[in-house]
Amino acid sequence: KLAEARIRERGIFTFVLSGGTTPRLLYEELAKEPYASRVDWQHTHLFWGDERCVPSDNPDSNFSLALQTLISKVDVPSSSIHRIPAATGSPKVVAAEYETTLREFFQPTAAGEPSTSFPSFDLVLLGIGVDGHTASLFPGDAALEERTSWVVAVEGSSASPPVPRITLTFPVINEAKCVLFLASGSNKLKVLQEILNNPHTAIYPAAHVRPAGKLLWFIDEGLA
Repeated sequence: KLAEARIRERGIFTFVLSGGTTPRLLYEELAKEPYASRVDWQHTHLFWGDERCVPSDNPDSNFSLALQTLISKVDVPSSSIHRIPAATGSPKVVAAEYETTLREFFQPTAAGEPSTSFPSFDLVLLGIGVDGHTASLFPGDAALEERTSWVVAVEGSSASPPVPRITLTFPVINEAKCVLFLASGSNKLKVLQEILNNPHTAIYPAAHVRPAGKLLWFIDEGLA
């Protein structure tokens, strides 16, 4: 319904995809009926919240996951797939290039939108790690405090796999009209309880997601 409403209003729907294992089932469902034909993929633009600096055909690539489970199975134009080319250069250069890509996309389409220094995606899909990280925003990383850049590179040495990453920043995520968290696995129960019960005091990065629009949590039975 959100996609339908935004396409009626603006002609496009901007959808930020996530990586990790949790979104796989969602992507597989979206690629099936009735969603495959119900969603107007011709007017949907796909972006990524973060990416690992690995080749695009690497199993650890967030783009590869989405390509195999969703993109290759629906009728989305190639020109509407705005992936992070994370293996094409140094992480900092790639981050700057992706920010340029976003600026070129959003600034021409900003007519009629509220004035803001950050883009406003229609839907941002996020996961959450056992350490409370989301996208590639990890505990203790300087990227958590970024307030001006849209996209940054992070070292990722404490991540799994331990490779550099490119990620959207909190100011961008929090401009979204809707943020949808997907959470699964009983090992995340403690983190999830702290974030949901004390959203303004939790020490975890995911607690910093406080969008201007809606915030939704989809939680599996192991966390309920």
